[in-house]
Amino acid sequence: MAMNLRVPEDLDRRLDELAAEEHTSKSALLLQGAEMVLQRHGRRREISEGLDFVMSHDAELLKRLEDA
Repeated sequence: MAMNLRVPEDLDRRLDELAAEEHTSKSALLLQGAEMVLQRHGRRREISEGLDFVMSHDAELLKRLEDA
């Protein structure tokens, strides 16, 4: 899929610098960034789901620990 993206000048300059340092393209850097955002969102969702599970399945135990 092709996509056009408007990047602010400062960010574009910084991406140019990093791309040169890393011997890669700005496009590759932006794809890596997108992947990182998706991974971070997935981890947050997994943590939230895990916490919800603990709170619902171990509510009685947590209450007893709270009163201890």
